[in-house]
Amino acid sequence: MIETTFAELRYAVRRLRAEPGFTAVAALTVAIGIGATTAIFSAVNPILFETLPYPDAGRIAVIQEIRSDGSHLDGTFGMYRGLSERVSSFDALAVFKPWQPTMTGRERPERLDGQRVSARYFQVLGVPPIIGRSFQSSDDLLNAANVVVLSDGLWRRRFEADPAIVGRQITLEGSGYDVIGVMPPDFENVLAPSAELWAPLQYDMSLGTAWGHHLRTVGRLRPGPGIEQAAREVRTAGRDVLQAYRPETYGPDVEFNVTPLQDEVTRGVKPALHAVLGGVILVLLIACVNVANLLVARGVRRRREFALRAALGAGQGRLARQLFIESLVLAAFGGAIGLAVAAAGVRALVAIAPPGLPRAGAMAVDATAFAFGIGLTTLVGLAFGLVPVLQALHGDPRPDFPDDLRHTPGGHRRIRGTLVVAEVALALVLLAGSGLLLRSLERLFAVPIGFDPSGLLTMQVQVSGQRFDADAEASRFFAQALEAVRRVPGVTEASFTSQLPLSGDLDEYGVHFEATPARPARSYGAFRYAVSPGYVETLRIALRRGRLLDDNDRAGAPPAALVSESLARLRFGEVDPIGHRLRIGPMDGSPYTIVGVVADVRQMSMASSMSDAVYTTAGQWRFADRTMWLVVRARGDAAAVVPAVREAVWSVDKDQPIVRVAMLDDLVAATAAGRRFALVLFEAFALAALALAAAGIFAVLAASVAERTREIGIRSALGATPGRILALVVREGFGLTGLGVAIGLAGAALASQALAALLFDVSPVDPVTYAVVVALLLVVSLVACAVPAWRATQIDPAVTLRAE
Repeated sequence: MIETTFAELRYAVRRLRAEPGFTAVAALTVAIGIGATTAIFSAVNPILFETLPYPDAGRIAVIQEIRSDGSHLDGTFGMYRGLSERVSSFDALAVFKPWQPTMTGRERPERLDGQRVSARYFQVLGVPPIIGRSFQSSDDLLNAANVVVLSDGLWRRRFEADPAIVGRQITLEGSGYDVIGVMPPDFENVLAPSAELWAPLQYDMSLGTAWGHHLRTVGRLRPGPGIEQAAREVRTAGRDVLQAYRPETYGPDVEFNVTPLQDEVTRGVKPALHAVLGGVILVLLIACVNVANLLVARGVRRRREFALRAALGAGQGRLARQLFIESLVLAAFGGAIGLAVAAAGVRALVAIAPPGLPRAGAMAVDATAFAFGIGLTTLVGLAFGLVPVLQALHGDPRPDFPDDLRHTPGGHRRIRGTLVVAEVALALVLLAGSGLLLRSLERLFAVPIGFDPSGLLTMQVQVSGQRFDADAEASRFFAQALEAVRRVPGVTEASFTSQLPLSGDLDEYGVHFEATPARPARSYGAFRYAVSPGYVETLRIALRRGRLLDDNDRAGAPPAALVSESLARLRFGEVDPIGHRLRIGPMDGSPYTIVGVVADVRQMSMASSMSDAVYTTAGQWRFADRTMWLVVRARGDAAAVVPAVREAVWSVDKDQPIVRVAMLDDLVAATAAGRRFALVLFEAFALAALALAAAGIFAVLAASVAERTREIGIRSALGATPGRILALVVREGFGLTGLGVAIGLAGAALASQALAALLFDVSPVDPVTYAVVVALLLVVSLVACAVPAWRATQIDPAVTLRAE
């Protein structure tokens, strides 16, 4: 048995070497399918299928606050404290927020990404520092000593892996911090992948900010309780906290939920990844169908060989085993190339992956992906090898031996035709998905965003150091920096803002409107912008009513505010809001008078309609923001003034970091990065599917013309014109295409429902998209029919009849 198998293996290799053209085409087709599938699996596996890299990761959950409209709300420190006292389903609870301190010292100042966390953060994740210790409860008290934990990467990059780092003091924000630990090198912080250092929150519960929505809550469940039990307990405890304290920043419609951390991390990218995974499986199926078609055509040419081997005593089992071995060898060739394609594909995926894609660093053709590729190769070899095996076993090949074997049985033609129909149907599904995503992206970028991003330069400026602890010093720095920037040659407009639209910022406050004769007092959530006068003009946000903020709206003057059109409509309807008063955040501050209404601006994304906003000047805000966005409009290319703008800011203080330099156009485009990522992959899959479908139609028609040479010659001899012969071949090709289109339309209508989460203002069964896709397939089918049809018209009936 073993000897026979090795003999058949050697024979299979010789047969494939004897047909280099067939082998190359088939192996490359297999390589495309296996390579693309393995690459996508390598990207998707660590995100969707692998457990997170923490001990008992299934017990880590996120506590969410959700509005009645389904939108998520960041948590508050007050709610975290209330839940910690009332909930028993968790071993540990922790809250955290982003932190971007500037590190100073002997080297150039560097702004770092980090987190402020409560004491039990690392206990929740289950990963302690590898050097030193984790945070203790005493570290997280107000006015406690400043301590910090470093990542392994930061420890090696800035401190040369100093083994005596624990106990060493470093300077952050102008203050000394004692290093108490270093995290392990393989620690993966999925909650903030870019974080390089951690410090305790050290919250002051007496401040109004204890109820500000700017924290995220995570917990580790006890071994017994499940997610559902924990969720019920959190909902009850959350309602108790609200009844006990009921801060004004909480609305009556807030609910609480508990979600596994794995689900929360993948929530934003899961629809795109599922769609991409489905698309690549369709490509693999098309590749298998294409290779099966090639093998069927090859089997027709080998019928004499099969008849001869059967006559010499080979049984059907022996023939089947030989064909399966040949298919597996062919799949192995393609699979080897495919794994190389997969490695290159993963690198390309990492390069085009949208910002914030979770676990992007874990994308690699690792042992799991390699095993997947080998298993897929075997499965593919068996799959496309099944058709020629069934073809060879259909009936007894021996009676064919003495006959004229130049003619192809009708059953073989039907098999090949069926495979082409399947290719066309699968290709249409991919083309429809690609078309829907493309139209969705076009609609998304056609949405009014409320400002003009063209030619706008943006950069983030942050003040750090003890002298900026005083609000007056921070305000003075930004005012002087703005004046210096406005003097830069080429700069026409410049302004500062506390948060920038479509940059990923989320600074939301409760806005409390005073009662009017027609309406009682009420609170709404809105984005808060502390800006310099001229900001609205710089971004070219339209003024709908009233006036804009100007230099008269300074500290000490009556507080003035602008509201967005949506917020004004929500509160006042058709009533003029000018002159009405509101408070932002805690109720102990002075009320602001509404002096103007401006157009709605998309803050979070172009697909999000949430645009309620309130604008004040930075001088009239209750505290000075330490991080501000500088927005610059210049004559000509704004990117050309970047060095001069940087120097202007540093002329005020050279130690203040400037980061996230970008054109606002690029930030706008980045908000659709997830959809664009799916679109790019779907377009690649669709083009591959279209090419394979066209190749399948061409191969079937070319084989059909070759097999029907005698018939076509006789038709010509009996008076058939070249036009009629051309129509005969084209009709056959269009018949296959039409049947595939009909099946594909039904499949696309079902499959496109999986893309619904990625679509914007486009129906999954958009008729325009489907019409364009069908027209494209028909055109490609016509092109694929052209060469075989032309060859059919060139058949000489005299030569054909003499051959008979």
